[in-house]
Amino acid sequence: MRYARVSAGGRAMWGRVGESEVELLSGSPIEGDPQVVGSVRRDTAVWLPPVVPPVFYAVGFNYPRHIEHAGAAVPDRPEAGYRANNALTGHLSPIVRPADVEGRFEAEPELVAVVGRTLRHATREEAAEAVFGWTIGNDVSARTWQHQDRSFWRSKNSDTFKPMGPWIETDVDALAQRTTLRVNGAERASFPTGDMVFDPFDHLVEISRYITLSPGDVLWMGAESTCGIEPGDTVEVEISGIGVLSNPVHLEGNHHS
Repeated sequence: MRYARVSAGGRAMWGRVGESEVELLSGSPIEGDPQVVGSVRRDTAVWLPPVVPPVFYAVGFNYPRHIEHAGAAVPDRPEAGYRANNALTGHLSPIVRPADVEGRFEAEPELVAVVGRTLRHATREEAAEAVFGWTIGNDVSARTWQHQDRSFWRSKNSDTFKPMGPWIETDVDALAQRTTLRVNGAERASFPTGDMVFDPFDHLVEISRYITLSPGDVLWMGAESTCGIEPGDTVEVEISGIGVLSNPVHLEGNHHS
């Protein structure tokens, strides 16, 4: 099943995605069994981030080739950081590069796990059962800011820097898929989605030793490769079995760039 959030009549609503329509739902399918209350055509849907997470976790340096390229040490245990909800934006919405960004402005294609139940001191089996479904993320980064600042506060968390969507797929073996990054239709990266140092369930087990995970929390799983993007580009992240997340890149203050 595919679940999304769309804007209908100016209101954010959950929907169940079909071939030609999105059935609008009375509430969240993560914690309940909502009723169908209407529909919109899929080709005219205004896509929102498929979930607004209570807590937004993100993993870094989780693919061997990325670690090698960065000259970093291979992690010996799963660790997650945090991102900010304000950075989230939906499928087809623009990534806006701030006017004062200089240097490398990059996209990273990532698998995202959506938590569907409360977890504390979880076993690996409980962690696997707790994943409601999977979506796609594009971890946009302003690298000069990342090196200038003491934290990732603006380099990874500025508005629109975290496109996510287009929907949550509940019926897929996410780790058996392939992740592909395209810019203006040209393939820039492609790798086995599951080729991770630590998988989502390792991270959920570790997080839950200390922090209660709640329904709707998300966990972004890192990327093997990155590539530079510029205003005027269109960036696509495809994960087979899930879908394609596409976003144009705009320059701040110039929405026609």
